[in-house]
Amino acid sequence: MLGFLAVLVLINVIAQYFYTRIDFTKEKRYTLNSKTKEILAKTEKDITITVFLDGEIPSAFKRLRNATKDLLNDYKAYSNAKVKIIFQDPLDGVAANEQDTLIKSLGEIGIKPIAINIKNDAGLTQKIIFPMALIDIDGKPMAINLLQKTGGPATDYETNINSSIQNLEYSFTAAIKRLQKGQNPKIGFLDGHNKALETQFYDAVNNTLSQNFYAGFVDLQIIKKQGLDDLDVLFITKPQTALSELEKYKINYFVMKGGRLVWSIDQVIASLDSLQKRPEIMATNNQLNIDDMLFEYGARINYNLITDVNSAAIPVATNNPGEQAQIDLAPWIYYPILTPDTSNALVKNIDGVKAEFASTVDIIDVPNIKKTIILQTSPYNKVFETPKMLSLQMLAQEPKQEEYTSMPKTAGILLEGRFKSVFLNRPVPAGIDEDYNLPAISKPTKMIVIGDGDIFANQYSKADNSIFPLGLDRYTQQNYGNKALLLNIADYFTDDDNLIALRNKEIKVRLLNKALIKAEKLKWQLINTAFPFILLICFATFQHYYRKHKYAK
Repeated sequence: MLGFLAVLVLINVIAQYFYTRIDFTKEKRYTLNSKTKEILAKTEKDITITVFLDGEIPSAFKRLRNATKDLLNDYKAYSNAKVKIIFQDPLDGVAANEQDTLIKSLGEIGIKPIAINIKNDAGLTQKIIFPMALIDIDGKPMAINLLQKTGGPATDYETNINSSIQNLEYSFTAAIKRLQKGQNPKIGFLDGHNKALETQFYDAVNNTLSQNFYAGFVDLQIIKKQGLDDLDVLFITKPQTALSELEKYKINYFVMKGGRLVWSIDQVIASLDSLQKRPEIMATNNQLNIDDMLFEYGARINYNLITDVNSAAIPVATNNPGEQAQIDLAPWIYYPILTPDTSNALVKNIDGVKAEFASTVDIIDVPNIKKTIILQTSPYNKVFETPKMLSLQMLAQEPKQEEYTSMPKTAGILLEGRFKSVFLNRPVPAGIDEDYNLPAISKPTKMIVIGDGDIFANQYSKADNSIFPLGLDRYTQQNYGNKALLLNIADYFTDDDNLIALRNKEIKVRLLNKALIKAEKLKWQLINTAFPFILLICFATFQHYYRKHKYAK
């Protein structure tokens, strides 16, 4: 007995100095990634993490809170510096007339609440909760949203919670790394070629990216060399007029210096707004003066339109004689749902990506460039060459299976390597008044080419100028993977340690089958109540006859 107690005390003493955990889960949900351990081991300044998800909250959010608590305990164990963890409900004990002031002050530092409906005996009640955390290192705070995919209304948070738990390690590790570096990467969106640019990409720039990056719009006509040197990623999204040679020269310099570039291009002019105003429109080619650049870099966006049976729905007005017009939803084959290649870390674990009047992308055989397909159509597609006449009357035509059975078409590619200068042995364009000193071959860098300009555009209401979250379809309330794609690209292009691997952590939540529970409720109630008594009677009977047999001798 004394020996056992001595061993138990010894184990406890050792546990004070050495931390370990045996993870028996198949997906290793309780094991930190080696990248996270490496960053925590290099941490020198103390970290304070305040989690605002606490108090009386629904069971789904309790899972998120508990998962956060487990994860942060591991951070505390592996960190080289002291980690202080605080869980609190910011509204606990706050008078009702003071809550609005508190919520406003928290919002100024990025801590934003959500309102959820809770079912009880009285019906539905609304509760304000904060699925947020605040990391502070050396007096520099950064807010973290623990809940993912909250763009549209939802009554069942189970799917969102599971996705959020998978993303926890990435969110905390990326925030700690950025606070340690002391600055956020700079991301620019090309300005000057689209009058509605700031409205169409408002959510991408001001909401989605602004939490972790410096994001804004860049006019290549006036930006100087130093401005391009300070920029990390440049998005060329939905230009509607041709780029000048001066702008192309600056883009080429940006690539040569190792800048990361994203092309999101409408190679064909077509819009649903035009179709809703006129019975027919002609989809024509968009002359943007960029084909030579893309060809040299290793890609070609074709002048065609993808149609796909796997498509998003659009609102259509139906007006029967003598009746008021109604708005119905119908699948529109020119809005394909692109499928991410799940084998690639850049797009792994994201939902289908909604495109609008997209074109196919070809890979050009350019040496020293690694080419990877990241977005494809479904196998049920058909490609039309342009110019092409479009009409909403096509909604009444059912796609013929034999015409729409094909190989998946490529709509987005990733290029990585050292790119050849487009302006090699070419004169410097007029207007360039600085010495850019272009090399023949770029530094190692990355580039993405997508055959759709609306991939990162949000929907908006012209009636009241309200902006809808990127990836949310305002009509169907469907959330697509567009926002996740944008964040993945931003992370992949600005993170030298490739923390995007943390986004690929899969945690399977083995939820109970509610239908099966209802069907077999009585059976399991009987088993759970009757079986212990039957087992007890059998044991007592066995004991009785055993003792009788034993002492009869």
